[in-house]
Amino acid sequence: MEIRKGCEFFSNTKCEYYPCHKMSENEEINCLFCYCPLYFLNEKCGGNFIILKNGLKSCENCLIPHSAGGYKYINYKLLEINSKIH
Repeated sequence: MEIRKGCEFFSNTKCEYYPCHKMSENEEINCLFCYCPLYFLNEKCGGNFIILKNGLKSCENCLIPHSAGGYKYINYKLLEINSKIH
């Protein structure tokens, strides 16, 4: 699968939740994945998450979906999962 250029990054600075994560001052937030498609992988997602006392996974400290390289990381991770299924 080829990753399409130009579809990898956008910021929605008008979103009521923007910024949704603490980023360094000069870093932009990529809003392409407002939610993380890898959430269902639990511990195998590769992100910086914690499990809360109630058992839910909190991705508050993870910036993979919002980083400049997040698009490629997520797509390759999904391809990896797909290849294991088929």
